[in-house]
Amino acid sequence: MYFKCMETATARPCLACGKPVKGRIDKKFCDDYCRNVYNNQSKLDESTLVRQTIAALKKNRRILADLLGNEGMIKQPKTKLLHAGFQFMYHTHLYTNQKGNVYYFCFEYGYLPLESDWYLLVKRKEEKEKPSKE
Repeated sequence: MYFKCMETATARPCLACGKPVKGRIDKKFCDDYCRNVYNNQSKLDESTLVRQTIAALKKNRRILADLLGNEGMIKQPKTKLLHAGFQFMYHTHLYTNQKGNVYYFCFEYGYLPLESDWYLLVKRKEEKEKPSKE
């Protein structure tokens, strides 16, 4: 004897547009467009913060690179950094040297706070790659 499983036809709304979804019982969207719209919208809030943070880090890096130029290190007043749009709260990492001075880095460019609102701008020295042992 052969039994056929009968599904009750319940109209499930598409999570993106609200139209009835036809097909598999676990299907959530009426088509690929609605699936993409829904997923992009759900990640928008999170990605906005990430994009803004990365943009601020890149801007800080560009400002440090422009002010440093081809110099190995140079002193600049805080006002010059602020005038260029530098945001001190954004940096990628810290480095503490043997003297205990803390350098703030935006990727390979960094600064050391000095007295009287002056900053020493530096570029991290390239590390030579060690030959791989094969």
